Amino acid sequence: MKVAGARVLIVEDDAVMRTFMENSLRRMGIHSIETCVDGLSALTLLAKFKPDLILTDVHMQPMGGLEFVKKLRSASNAAVKNIKVIFMSADASAETIGEALPLGILGYIVKPPRLEALRAKMEQALGS
Repeated sequence: MKVAGARVLIVEDDAVMRTFMENSLRRMGIHSIETCVDGLSALTLLAKFKPDLILTDVHMQPMGGLEFVKKLRSASNAAVKNIKVIFMSADASAETIGEALPLGILGYIVKPPRLEALRAKMEQALGS
């Protein structure tokens, strides 16, 4: 799948970073974008928006990215269970990355991402 045709869900609690990510995706030619402020609202949105890729922060309240992706991976619906996920976080600690990697994610980007690095991770995740 080409990045420009992807449906992307951004799960980010910081309004400035959420806007930055949305604008970055639009510069890549992506126009099917939805945003949520935490994992709980993202789970609700998945009932109507079927993303090809989720870009999610790690630390959010009331449900952070780690718990959100654990819930995705335990879903009975295979389409939800297998959604491609890339974590984005300012937290690059070995502990956090160690918790994230076993969840079947396709990347971990330290925020704020450079556009080229974000595009490369997304292309890799989407198999372009």
